[in-house]
Amino acid sequence: MEALKQYYSALKPERTYANVLTTSAGFLFACKWHVSWPLILATLGGTTLVVMSACAVNNCTDHTLDARMPRTKQRPTVSGEVSVVKLAVLAVVLGVLGFAVLALWVNWTTVLLGLIGYVDYVVLYGWTKRTTPWSTLVGTISGAVPITAGYTAATGRFDLTAILLGLSMLLWQMPHFYSIGIFRLKDYQVGGLPIWPVRYGVRNTQIWIIAYSLLYLLAILLLVRYGSTGLLFAVVVSMAGLYWVWRGLRGFGSLKPDKWARGMFGYSLVVLMIFSIGLAMAPLLP
Repeated sequence: MEALKQYYSALKPERTYANVLTTSAGFLFACKWHVSWPLILATLGGTTLVVMSACAVNNCTDHTLDARMPRTKQRPTVSGEVSVVKLAVLAVVLGVLGFAVLALWVNWTTVLLGLIGYVDYVVLYGWTKRTTPWSTLVGTISGAVPITAGYTAATGRFDLTAILLGLSMLLWQMPHFYSIGIFRLKDYQVGGLPIWPVRYGVRNTQIWIIAYSLLYLLAILLLVRYGSTGLLFAVVVSMAGLYWVWRGLRGFGSLKPDKWARGMFGYSLVVLMIFSIGLAMAPLLP
């Protein structure tokens, strides 16, 4: 039982759950609650397997890097409680099963999006986070895929609304992960990772966090304008985004950067929840 817990931990379940949340939101928004249960189960099941596979591969490729950073040195691939080879085999099995489910019971547009997200996270992000401060932006592509995949799974098409959904999630991730970069700065310095706060400093990163929060708000307004989300969604989600920006500006000069970043990170999760629930419920609301 303990071994199963360790392998489960190596699949990064918290990341999987977040991606399933946004996939569900995209699907329910697209189908307007005329749910085909076999289709949504195949979409969520296939997505879950693919995301878990990517996370497992990431843990395998990063285990030597994780050993250098205090916050990750307790991961089971570092401690030896999980075999890197066995985890890699599990990743292959999960990935094959996940893509097979999407190909057989969903559609090839969603499969293609899944492949883009998988390669981005496992290959491109894995390489850029060791070499360039632009790695966070690169990695957000994979994080933007699930909500778009939920939409394409239900509609079978990739259109402007799909792009705006992905753009919204891409821009949400930047303040979220830059905030982590600030309050986990020492970890990244020890690990030798040239993320934005390490390369350009905390103050510069704070400015970009506020800028990306504003861009997220703009993406929401574009989604409202061109995505037929409805008035109540527009008001609630926009207000949550405005408060995110205001919160950042209010504490910019008065709070210590670490405390400021933790607050922005915590509220980013609230923003994600409001956006996801609001999007899912939008077809039922005025």
